[in-house]
Amino acid sequence: MGTVKLTIDGKQIEVPSDYTILEAARQAGSDVPTLCHLKNINKIGACRMCIVEVEGSRGFITSCTTPVSDGMVVKTNTPALRDARKVTLELLLSNHRRECLTCIRSGNCELQTLSKKLNVDDIEFQGEMSERFVDDLSPSIVRDTSKCILCKRCVATCKNIQKVGAIDTVNRGFKAKIGTALDKSLNDVPCSLCGQCINACPTGALHEKDSTKEVWAAIDDPNKYVIFQTAPAVRAAIGEEFGYPIGTLVTGKMVAGLKKLGVNKVFDTNTGADFTIMEEGTELIERIKGNGVLPMVTSCSPGWVRFAESYYPDLLDHLSSAKSPHQMFGAILKSYYAEKEGINPDDIFVVSVMPCVAKKAESKREEMKVNGRADVDAVITTREAARMMKEAGIDLRYIDDESFDNPMGEASGAGAIFGTTGGVMEAALRTVSELMTGKELEKVEFEEVRGELNGIKEATVKIGDMDVKLAIVNGLGNAAKIMDMVREGKAPYHFIEIMACPGGCVNGGGQPIHDAKTRDTVDIPGLRKKALYEADKNLPIRKSHENPMIKKIYEEYLEKPGSEKAHELLHTHYYERKYFEE
Repeated sequence: MGTVKLTIDGKQIEVPSDYTILEAARQAGSDVPTLCHLKNINKIGACRMCIVEVEGSRGFITSCTTPVSDGMVVKTNTPALRDARKVTLELLLSNHRRECLTCIRSGNCELQTLSKKLNVDDIEFQGEMSERFVDDLSPSIVRDTSKCILCKRCVATCKNIQKVGAIDTVNRGFKAKIGTALDKSLNDVPCSLCGQCINACPTGALHEKDSTKEVWAAIDDPNKYVIFQTAPAVRAAIGEEFGYPIGTLVTGKMVAGLKKLGVNKVFDTNTGADFTIMEEGTELIERIKGNGVLPMVTSCSPGWVRFAESYYPDLLDHLSSAKSPHQMFGAILKSYYAEKEGINPDDIFVVSVMPCVAKKAESKREEMKVNGRADVDAVITTREAARMMKEAGIDLRYIDDESFDNPMGEASGAGAIFGTTGGVMEAALRTVSELMTGKELEKVEFEEVRGELNGIKEATVKIGDMDVKLAIVNGLGNAAKIMDMVREGKAPYHFIEIMACPGGCVNGGGQPIHDAKTRDTVDIPGLRKKALYEADKNLPIRKSHENPMIKKIYEEYLEKPGSEKAHELLHTHYYERKYFEE
């Protein structure tokens, strides 16, 4: 790849020849505003905010779609450009429900930020507004068309990255909106509820279904014994909501903040991940030795499970029957823990703090109940947990670290790396290899399954005399590729890890949202992933089967991995989802 020289706002720079004017302008230090642009996701020039003047060209040019050329002279800041951008922005605002004070994205809204930046103090264009439509039937995602600016970032994410295509632009002109097939709810179309559309949205048009009121009610109920459990990816991201640099590990402060909400206990979902490894690893060994259905595919990502039920119902027997970690842990808390502590399980209210909005829907599944009792009562996202802390006057920057509560607070480093793509696979390998060979690993890290944050990674690992073939997949678009191979009999693997979100849970739909420029220029999932590997490295126990609490519960209560009792509490089943039958 060659380079080109061009001049931007009087400054001569040299950039790669495949750059757009927008990328070159950023390198030159010129801050060109954008709304619809997301690097490698949405480059359509629809919002017209990134317009620039190029010497020799007629009219304004959209910088996000126009490639650089040698000798190009660009201006990003002229009176005509400022006026044009301001008029465009005012037109957008004229059809926008400006409820900024009560909007969930207030203070973190790109439209609001741009309005301040362009000094919009009045809106000249007043008239009829588009009809408002709110879809809140899903347990996970709320759509509000009155906040939508038709930037299509959500559409591009769903269609181009996740390859689901659950939403798209419908109608034309003034009646145009982002909708679904037959204008149904997201709950009633083949949406995976992964929430990547929420993270792509620059406004409050898409957001998670709020569960904080329900959780506050449980905390305030003297008859409820409220237990919080936190997923590994949360500790690597929640600090961002309080001003910490992206990817700062704030485990102790997170635990302290949650305890200050007034809950009874705060436990670590990493312990649940250790249970998942024990059950899933045992299942894999049994399938390999007993000529069971292979490849076996992980089942801890509810967005992936819903996708499989919608698009690959003929392959559901490839999925592990193991519940996801937080569901397993909820089942243990309402059985073993309740029995040990002498608590009526009906009085226990389990709250899962997750990086994921699909977990909300997962917790409502009938299959996630034991004896008619839900494993998990409420799921809140990383963002919701931060909002609850702020509502209670808690700032993580100014509180001391605290530890997870015992006796359920112990967890391994294997549980910690569940939060990133490849982590489930590596955690499983640490246990499966020792269980199959009876020999202790000389090195617990499996570098072969690390790396790819956006794609499909293949690896072969030697376990005893056997070459175990693996695939690590993240993003539903890549999941479709690998499952098509399975369907065609062209997937020579024993074990496949699939995460619905690109990069894994660290990049989940419930994680802190950053603006497009930050997303374009900072490797957000990579920084969070690095934090989780550091957490694993620093923990004294790094294999699930060596967790003393896990050993104790199997000895006292579950008997062994894969036992009848373990299946009753820790395993589930799946079903084909059908849509549009009428």
